[in-house]
Amino acid sequence: MKSLKAPKLRSVLTALALVVAPGAAVVGTAGEAAAVTKISHATATSMFSQVGITWSSSGGCSNRNVSTCTSFDQLNLATAQGAQTLKRASGCALNITGGTETGHASGTYSHWNGYKLDYSKTTCVGNYVKNTFTYIGVRGDGAPQWRSGSGNVYADEGNHWDVTYYNCGGC
Repeated sequence: MKSLKAPKLRSVLTALALVVAPGAAVVGTAGEAAAVTKISHATATSMFSQVGITWSSSGGCSNRNVSTCTSFDQLNLATAQGAQTLKRASGCALNITGGTETGHASGTYSHWNGYKLDYSKTTCVGNYVKNTFTYIGVRGDGAPQWRSGSGNVYADEGNHWDVTYYNCGGC
């Protein structure tokens, strides 16, 4: 079988990403092991609406550069798909309270970089996470954590769930 050259592969990947999420952009090069697909706020909200996920903001806004807003601008496609997977698998009401806006901790797998979402605490979500996923101990800040079968990490930060999506959770 003839192998695809990097530019051809990148074109194919970009085309696939646009079929999956219109308005999405592929970031990185074909040679990178972990190139991610970034989506717009509008694409993310459309994906969330499709499965009944709600979102709220203490500031009533979606500006990525304002910490009291809840923004999904530059969210990873896999993160949005992971939220959809959680909604479908758990059957719980999901309300997102934190996205890619400024004001969260920094790091490679951060909110700003599109890997994390915060969810309102509900009994349903808490029971689902604790009864379905594997407890893996406390984070450096003391938050207890659970790992899903796909490797995503759910941290109980007291007043909300902080979820790191390394992948779409089996979408």
